[in-house]
Amino acid sequence: MSDAGEPTAPTDPPPAGPTGVAAPPHPPWQAPALPPAPPTRFALARDAFWAARTVPAPVPVLATAAGVGVLGGVLLVADLPGLGAALVALAVWGAAVPALVRRRAWNALVTAALAVALVAMVAVRDAGWVLALCVVVAVLAGMVAATSATSAPAVLLSPLTWASGALRAVPWVRRGVGTLLGTRRAQLLVALRSVAVTVVLLLVFGALFASADSVFASYLPSFDVGMLPARVFAGVLVALLTASLAHLAIAPPGWSDHRLPEGRPARRGEWLLPVGALAALVLAFVLVQVGALVDGHRHVLDTLGLSYAQYARQGFAQLVVVTALTLVVVGVAARRAPRATPQDRLVSRVALGVLCVGTLGVVASALRRMDLYVEAFGLTRLRLLVLVAEVALAVILVLVMVAGIRWRGTWLPVAVVQVVAVAMLGLALADPDAQIVRHNTTGEARAQLDLGYLRGLSADAVPALDALDEPLRSCALAFREVAVPTGVADANLSRWRAAWVLAFEEQEVDVTDSGTCAQWDGRTP
Repeated sequence: MSDAGEPTAPTDPPPAGPTGVAAPPHPPWQAPALPPAPPTRFALARDAFWAARTVPAPVPVLATAAGVGVLGGVLLVADLPGLGAALVALAVWGAAVPALVRRRAWNALVTAALAVALVAMVAVRDAGWVLALCVVVAVLAGMVAATSATSAPAVLLSPLTWASGALRAVPWVRRGVGTLLGTRRAQLLVALRSVAVTVVLLLVFGALFASADSVFASYLPSFDVGMLPARVFAGVLVALLTASLAHLAIAPPGWSDHRLPEGRPARRGEWLLPVGALAALVLAFVLVQVGALVDGHRHVLDTLGLSYAQYARQGFAQLVVVTALTLVVVGVAARRAPRATPQDRLVSRVALGVLCVGTLGVVASALRRMDLYVEAFGLTRLRLLVLVAEVALAVILVLVMVAGIRWRGTWLPVAVVQVVAVAMLGLALADPDAQIVRHNTTGEARAQLDLGYLRGLSADAVPALDALDEPLRSCALAFREVAVPTGVADANLSRWRAAWVLAFEEQEVDVTDSGTCAQWDGRTP
């Protein structure tokens, strides 16, 4: 009986074991069940990322993706890339830019603009190596912009994040289309019927008018039925790309803002010994190079007894590797730098700053070596590309030093991507093939001129070749052909200029004479 006088409910005793003794609530060898661990920030961001696929896509996004898909199907399928690819690259961001503006993702907008500008080079330049590099850098920069990546891990994983976003966009678009059909099925059927009737009428009457008048037929766009599957495939891919960019802008991944945890600071002496020793070694190397930097020609020939080629070839690749490795060392050392006290932070800044300044001297030495090499043997595509890469590394070093002033570099990963994009854009705008012609045909450089190399340059070089004096001009332009742009899809400024030059080109020298052009054949090392 209880205190209140009411009978208590009988309780079941623990089940008895085989010996008749009550068994424990769990076997003694089994630990009691622990409550589940709370989800991590990354797990929450991952779940939120994939949950966004259950929301239907807005109608404006669907309409924009469909329109851009049609544009891509019409303009991308061409014999050569041109203005059409540039227009499509701009249009695919049409649905994403408003969402980025609403979120004030200015860094992502700048990176996206650089990506579009790089793709736009297909309408300006003809050099295949330049366009290939521009497209690769544009794709990487576009992935960083689309995923709104800001931290170093997010930037490195942006291709995987973008691929996940493309997969996530498929059900998002499907739900949006289902919702649209459910609410506006009647209106959509009327619109499709009207479009179908319009297309049939235009095709029938257009074919009749074209067969009746050849002049009228010349104004009609030509349509190859055999290219229809390729156009449909390109249009679907472009529409999906537009939708995925818009979805990533509307619902960006939450893990893009996650950053690496700060490394465990080392003791000042333990940290300073390797960093200081490396900085001293770099400064010693730079001091040795001062003679070559200040008085390169006489220093190389008189002091070292080397030719330009021997000196330039000696160690240039190693210096480029040293520059890249120094960036890695600085990044690792910054994570382990002692910063518990103001003195620790000052020592860390000074040591890393000296290392970066010394590495800038290494960059200057590498650039001087390449300058001597180019002066002696001429400019080539590879040499020009390496020069641009070394300058980009130098700019990144300066940015690292700026980040170290306040010990805050959250902006640095995206800035590195933007520096690479700007460097590649600058190379394309500089018209490298034309620059090679101008440099290699000066009075001093003609002794090492390789006419076969000049003939192999793209249409970008044709106006520069046309400006040469005879007989080199006729030898360089002899039997030269350029694909003439035929429409918007393959419109290209360099090919148009080259075709215009060649259309009025008159061969003033007999290039069939074996001795006329042979004096410039096969001399570039």
